[in-house]
Parts: sequence; structure tokens; C-alpha cells
Amino acid sequence: MAKQNTVFKDAYNRTLKLIEETDTLPSEPELGGLLSVSRTTVRAVLTRLGEVGLVAWDKRSKTVLRRPVRNDYFPDEETNSLSDIIERSFMRRILAGGAQPGMQINELELAREIGIGTTSVREFLIRFSRFGLIEKRPNSHWVLKGFTREFALELTEVREMFELRSAASFVHLAEDHSAWDELRLVEAQHHALLADIDNRYMDFSELDERFHLLVQKASSNRFIIDFYDIITIVFHYHYQWNKTNARARNQRALEEHLDYISALFSRDAGKIEKACRQHLKSARETLLQSIQEPA
Repeated sequence: MAKQNTVFKDAYNRTLKLIEETDTLPSEPELGGLLSVSRTTVRAVLTRLGEVGLVAWDKRSKTVLRRPVRNDYFPDEETNSLSDIIERSFMRRILAGGAQPGMQINELELAREIGIGTTSVREFLIRFSRFGLIEKRPNSHWVLKGFTREFALELTEVREMFELRSAASFVHLAEDHSAWDELRLVEAQHHALLADIDNRYMDFSELDERFHLLVQKASSNRFIIDFYDIITIVFHYHYQWNKTNARARNQRALEEHLDYISALFSRDAGKIEKACRQHLKSARETLLQSIQEPA
């Protein structure tokens, strides 16, 4: 049975959508191109479809035996969008071992690691390269570049404008908006992490991303939300590269988050702005401290 990773589950669910409307499936290369995944992942999907009696797979012949039902699908919470999968894998790669400027990133290696086609990886890297942190080289190679203090200041300035705008929008969310339930869950996760901070302080980045993305979504502005994808990578890259005083720094950030969350629940615009500005000021200081300017 194939490894139950998110790429596989996402591809499997999308294949189920295909066989809702067709009696045969295309060739493996065609299916891989359609799903933007590797042939290995395609074969894992076909194997699973055969095991559950959805498709009869015999070499090139792939005959649909029945239409999928709700229980055939993996739950939504177990899958991520392809862009999310690539982004997280890219983050893991550049964070591994404290990546330094000049580190090479190979499209094919990254695609193999994730289990997807190189086209999707290339599209992500091209999009990310707009911010000047990676540079294209020949033969499907990219080079990770460091960034300067000036770049960091520009980045934080835009982040602060967007987050203040998004935080202010929280005041106007309806009482029954799903964001409030998610905020309660995030608050509980903050308390749980603080209670075991000595052992779990390195788990902060993922929770930080979830909280700030929740705030950004309150803006209902696609450009703000899209920009935050890049913010996440840049800030977490440097937070984790510089591990000096990581425990104390992450504890302080968790406590600031809880103040910020309390302000959001209060619906008091003044309190929200004050808590937001305080936390963004700390984040700016942390980012600037992490930058190693070239000699």
C-alpha cells in the first residue's frame, strides 16, 4: 500500500472526481500530467483504486467498475492543495541544517521528494523568485540568496500594513462566523504549547503561521492572503535559521499572541491595534536580529 502522504491523498481524491464522469482513465503519463504528480504517485493511486474495487487496472487498461461514494474520499482535513504541499516541502528543505546563501535547489530533486511533476515545482519557484530570494540558474537549478536589512525592512513594512488592516476587519465579523471557532481552537493550542514550552518550543512556527493566516483571511482580500504565503516562508526561514534564544523568543511570541487573541475577542478596535502593533514590533526586531549581512 502506498505511503499515505498528502500528495497521494490529494491526487487520489482528484482521480475519484475524474471517475465520477468517465468509464476509463487515461495512460499513466497523461494522468500524471493531468494531476501534476509523478508516475510513482499515479501508480499508487491506481493500486488503491484496484484494492477498493473502483477500477480494474491491467497494464494499459483501466476500467471503471463503479462510481465513487462519499466514503471513498479521504477527508478534506487530510489533504492540502498542491501549492501548500510544495510550499511546506520547500520550507523544510531550506530550513534543514540552517540553509546558507548560495545553497542550490534542484527542481527535479524537490519534485521527487514531494512525489509530483517538475512543472508544478517550477511554477512555485518562479513565483517565489519575484521577491529576489532565489535566482534561476541553468539545468533546472536555483540558488538561495541571502537578503539584506533593507529588504527585511521593506518586507516588514508591507506586512504591518496588511496585518493591521486584517486585524481591524476582525471587529466586523459576524457572531456566527467560523473564524471565531477557529480562533478559540488556536487559543487553546497556544495554552497547550506554553504549558510544555521546554519540550515543544520548536513547534511555534506552525502555530504562528496558522494564527496569522487566520487574521489575514479576515481581510477577505485575495492579494493580502496571497502575499502572506511569501511572508510565512521568509519569516520562518530566518526565525529557524537563527536559533539563539529560540525558547525565550518563542515563549514571548506565544504570550503576545494570547494578548492579541484576547483583544480580537474583545472586538475593541483600540485594543486590537495596540496588541497587533506590539507583536509586529517584536517580530520585526527578531527578523532584523537574524540577518547576517555580508562582510
